[in-house]
Amino acid sequence: MQSSADVALSTLSAEALEGRLSELGALLHACVAAGASVNFVWPFVPAEADAFWERKVLPAVHAGTRTVFIAETAEGIVGTVQLDADTPPNQRHRAEIAKLLVHPDARRRGIARTLMGAAEERARALGRTLITLDTRAGDFAEPLYASIGYLTAGTIPGYCLDPSGARLDATTIMYKPLTGFSPPSPATATARG
Repeated sequence: MQSSADVALSTLSAEALEGRLSELGALLHACVAAGASVNFVWPFVPAEADAFWERKVLPAVHAGTRTVFIAETAEGIVGTVQLDADTPPNQRHRAEIAKLLVHPDARRRGIARTLMGAAEERARALGRTLITLDTRAGDFAEPLYASIGYLTAGTIPGYCLDPSGARLDATTIMYKPLTGFSPPSPATATARG
């Protein structure tokens, strides 16, 4: 467990995750209520948030393909991020960031940055040399990702509904090369093509 001031950072085993589903559901619900574009639209009830963790995340943690990091204070879980290492055989060098969430009342304290650092450290430990993610274009998270070394691959317009369901938002696809990443040269990629 890592600690930064009054915020402690740790990973959750499948068993620990099972015991904290409602806390994580409450965090997800609070973030969506504050406008986070993380796959859900209103009306979004707490039971749907809990079900997401139980049905979508817990099986992957049981399988050992997803790591869930949490940041917590004396009040409970204030942030989380997931590292998804369930990639196809031709992408074993890559992992994906999913659901970086920080409670609206706990933002601007470096929690997201700390969670991302832990996820990157885990990716390196797994031998991954590239991390990918997507985020709503123009969202608060986009400059955070850029500030910690993520590069923009491109933007897809009309990718998803905003949390109110009123409009389609673009998403930005980003990536970060970790130590040891060496993309093939255009000549090599063409020769393989």
